[in-house]
Amino acid sequence: MALVLFLIPCFVVGTDIAFSCQNADDFVGASSPGDIVIGGLFAVHSEMLHPEEEPIRPVIQNCAGFEIQVFLQTLAMIHAIETINNSTLLSGVTLGYEIYDTCAEVTKAMASALRFLSKFNSSEDAVEFKCNYSDYIPRVKAVIGASYSEVSMAVSRLLALQLIPQVSPASSAEILSDKIRFPSFFRTIPSDFHQTRAMTRLIYESGWNWIGVIATDDDNGRFALESFGVQAMANNVCIAFKEMLPAYLTDSTFHTKVDQAIEKIVKETAVNVIVVFMRQFHVLKLFQKAIERNVNKIWIASDNWSAAVKISTIPNIRQLGTVVGFGFKSGDISSFQEFLRNLHEKPTENNKFLREYIMLSSVCAHLEYHDFQTCIANQSQDDLLENDGSKPQFWRDDFLNANIEPGFIHRTMLAVYAIAHAIKRRCKDRDCKDPSAFTPWELLEELKKVTVIDNDKEVKFDSNGDMSTSYDVLLWKEIDGHMEITTMAGYDAEKGGFIFEDEEKKKDFLALKKVQSTCSQHCRPGQVKKVTESPHTCCYECVYCPENHYSNQTDMDYCHRCNNKTYWAPINSTTCYRKAIYFLAWTDWFAIFLLFLSAFGVVLVLSICVIFTKNLDTPVVKASGGLTVCYIILFSHFLIFLSTVFFIDVPTEFKCKTRQALFGISFTLCISCILIKSLKILLAFSFDPKLQNFLKCMYKPIPTVVICTGIQVIICTFWLTFRTPFVNQNFSIPRAIILECNEGSIVAFGIMLGYIAALAFICFIFAFKGRKLPENYNEAKFITFGMLIYFIAWIVFIPVYATTFGKYLPAVEIIVVLISNYGILCCTFLPKCYIIIYKQETNTKSAFLKMVYTYSSKSASSVAVSQVSLDSKSSSLQATITDSCKTENDSVNGNCYFQLPGQPLIKGKAFPKSAAGTMVRKRVSSI
Repeated sequence: MALVLFLIPCFVVGTDIAFSCQNADDFVGASSPGDIVIGGLFAVHSEMLHPEEEPIRPVIQNCAGFEIQVFLQTLAMIHAIETINNSTLLSGVTLGYEIYDTCAEVTKAMASALRFLSKFNSSEDAVEFKCNYSDYIPRVKAVIGASYSEVSMAVSRLLALQLIPQVSPASSAEILSDKIRFPSFFRTIPSDFHQTRAMTRLIYESGWNWIGVIATDDDNGRFALESFGVQAMANNVCIAFKEMLPAYLTDSTFHTKVDQAIEKIVKETAVNVIVVFMRQFHVLKLFQKAIERNVNKIWIASDNWSAAVKISTIPNIRQLGTVVGFGFKSGDISSFQEFLRNLHEKPTENNKFLREYIMLSSVCAHLEYHDFQTCIANQSQDDLLENDGSKPQFWRDDFLNANIEPGFIHRTMLAVYAIAHAIKRRCKDRDCKDPSAFTPWELLEELKKVTVIDNDKEVKFDSNGDMSTSYDVLLWKEIDGHMEITTMAGYDAEKGGFIFEDEEKKKDFLALKKVQSTCSQHCRPGQVKKVTESPHTCCYECVYCPENHYSNQTDMDYCHRCNNKTYWAPINSTTCYRKAIYFLAWTDWFAIFLLFLSAFGVVLVLSICVIFTKNLDTPVVKASGGLTVCYIILFSHFLIFLSTVFFIDVPTEFKCKTRQALFGISFTLCISCILIKSLKILLAFSFDPKLQNFLKCMYKPIPTVVICTGIQVIICTFWLTFRTPFVNQNFSIPRAIILECNEGSIVAFGIMLGYIAALAFICFIFAFKGRKLPENYNEAKFITFGMLIYFIAWIVFIPVYATTFGKYLPAVEIIVVLISNYGILCCTFLPKCYIIIYKQETNTKSAFLKMVYTYSSKSASSVAVSQVSLDSKSSSLQATITDSCKTENDSVNGNCYFQLPGQPLIKGKAFPKSAAGTMVRKRVSSI
């Protein structure tokens, strides 16, 4: 190594003198004559030296840093051309070549391109200026190269002037697919779009989202970084930092930038994955520095260096961590390997690159493998000149084969074959031994259509001039103490997926997931990412999904919302749960209790019906309006109890429509019949002539019942026709669906209840006026009490119903219906049943007449007393009574019984015709 370091300055000093360009032919690196000449541009050296003297002169400078891998690509081109010439592919037409060294520098590449543009057979290599180059025959018909995208962009613009086809086996910048700016550019590899997409796919599938990127500060690095940034954003991958290194090693800031990049990598401890878009000599310097700092990361290599043997053989390379890269798919290169084994027999007169390699091998022959490689890369050409002839030629058969990058070799040969097939198509009907047989632009048109066999598959250039082939995913793996570059998987550029040959390689791929490279911890299912103040979306906090939301994958950006109508989810949920459907079911204990009450009511109705039927001819039953009226009222109560059944179990359209209408009409019929009874009782015991006349007009039993009930039927008919009740799903409870009946129109519902209330109020007024009727048969008093129960129940119902929700809402109405129904039923019939069963002595005609007569006597006395006091204040009450009794003798036992309030019974003759006797008969007949 000391010898190598000592020789570097000698090389810098000596190259200007020994290898300066004296004429155009000195500029050519390798050449061979032929009927059709193909140009070649390769960066055989890694840098071009820059003069230190002032002023700077326009002189093409020498280069430094011999690149074995690129030198092998020039040999691949030569081998492919020689193979074609030795075959029958072109039928006697021979291909020649002129290969130039670009030294990875645009300036020198442009100089080579100018020579390509010079006119064929011109002694001065002059480029003629023309407005139309259609018939112009340049020095070459096509160009292979260049090695780097930055160089290809510049050269392609120049070659486009004459539409000379350019086919690159290595330039992958996405911008080169633009056929407007680069109409004559082709390549046998895919564009960086596919490479960066493959990289981000690998990163995404490995669970990484927080990475660093290091790139060369040139067109190739910047375009690759831009393409990768777009792909990373599409895959939710964040770039923690970007470091750009100078494009040239001679840049005075290069080492400082490398140190800054290493410091950034060390500082960002959460970043364990670094993507590198750089040339091989840049990566070499970066890794040497990283090894010194004990950096251990996962390095994702671009196609430029993913298969670079000179990097994989760096001492202590295993300390860097894991290298995963993407390389171009290779084919069968066994013929090229055989070509290399016989390379030492080839002449070197027209191949300066081969001659230089042989000299380098001789100078560095005493060194071991890696030092030998370093020596070749750094040896000065001045030393080579001094040692030329002084040392015997040394050849290592294994060295070149060991440094083959199969992808680049195969793609270089494929580029030559693509041009050869295009020439074959163009030369079908012309003699191509004549260089003027066709022009480059005509070959360009054929190249667009050409098809080449690659690995037993037909491949061709697409509309962008690219060959969309697949990638190999390469893994640097230590085997027997040596770092080997192995193929871990394949990547299908069209489908965007990885392909594994066996399970062992798949395990290697899955093992990458063990390394964490995230800004934040992964959010579990049930959680969602909440972006923090960081500008990167990959830096976030994990928060629970709120209620009725869920996430079922890791690292979700948002929680999915459950369908609130049918599903729900608790906080931190990974799925939605179907809402429970609630309604007042038959099996519910409260529904069973209410049904029991309804059933008991039905039994009570039937029992009363039986009692009244058996006691049909008793005064109590007759005083109740007769069996027909009682049956109608009892039937109404039965229907009301029955209507409660429609409030229970799953609501249906039929139930919703039936329950309110049945209840409303039945209750109206009941109240109507009770109203008639109230009118009848009031009419029977009323002594006010005006009131009697009014009551007589009102007392029309059948029409009154029919009209009152008919109005309710009309109300219900309009309700069911225009705003009919329907089944509704109530979602007000977060975790349940309440099946309920929507009344359709609250106004119609209110009118129905209001109408019943109006009838009940009228009934209450009439019953209240008759509250002081005979005690044992005072039905009006109980009707009044029953109506009060009804009013209290329904007044309480309104606010409770309005504020209650849930499955027990129907139960509220059932309770009110039962209370009001029981209240009226009990108040109307139970006192009579009590008399019929327990006070049978009062349930006789004589007892009944005696009670009525007594009440009528009281009423008549009150009326007589009132009349006497108004007509004559001087007349005594006894005289009035006596006079009344004289004219009437058909009283009970021939006597007149009259009792004043607070006085003992007065016994005397019967009242006159207009007095008590007449009243008694009238009341009895009325009742």
